[in-house]
This record gives sequence, structure tokens and C-alpha cells, in this order.
Amino acid sequence: MATLIDPDFRARLRALNEKYAAGVPALMQAITQASGRCDSEGPRLEPLTELHRALHAVAGSAATFGFAALGQECRRLEQLVRAMLNAPAQAVADWPGVRAQVVALLDWAGRDAAATHFTA
Repeated sequence: MATLIDPDFRARLRALNEKYAAGVPALMQAITQASGRCDSEGPRLEPLTELHRALHAVAGSAATFGFAALGQECRRLEQLVRAMLNAPAQAVADWPGVRAQVVALLDWAGRDAAATHFTA
């Protein structure tokens, strides 16, 4: 049996995807700022929590709007930051490696956040 399809559905979905794509630079800026706070203040609770939130926001929404690789990489980094939050004594030692991975994400996203594969 055939189902009725809203003729405007694809147009609305495309508009939502374009709106999300236009907002990706602001999302990456939030990650940049949070990461910068971890650099300047040290990987302490507040700046790490801010970074975790920024990564989580992208990880939770990116795939929905056609940015699956971006979402996957943000999810992976979010989990690393969560581990740092759960082991604050180890966070200082872990931060340089995590920071390098955040920088790689930001560089990649700046080139093509909609790419289907993350390449550092």
C-alpha cells in the first residue's frame, strides 16, 4: 500500500541540514574556546566540563544532519575528556595528547566538516 509523502519534506530536511552546516563554524569555535581554556587554566574541572559539553553537542547532533564522521570523532574525543574528568589527577598528564587530537579535529573540520571520513 502506498503512503502519502509530504512533498515539502525533502525541502524542509535540506533546509535543516543547511542551517546546521552554517552553524558548524560556531560549534567548532566553542570547542576551540573550551580547549583554549584548558590550555590557559590547565585541564581542571570547569574548562574540561566546558570542552566536554562542546564536544557532546556536536557528537549528539552531527550525524542527524549529514556530518557522521564529525559526530563520531567528537564522540570519541568527548569520551577521552570524560575519562579526564573522572581521573583529575591524571588529566594534566593526559591533556597534551588529547589537545593534539582536538587540534587535529579542528583542522580537519576547517577543511571539510562534511567529509565522510576523519583524517588527521
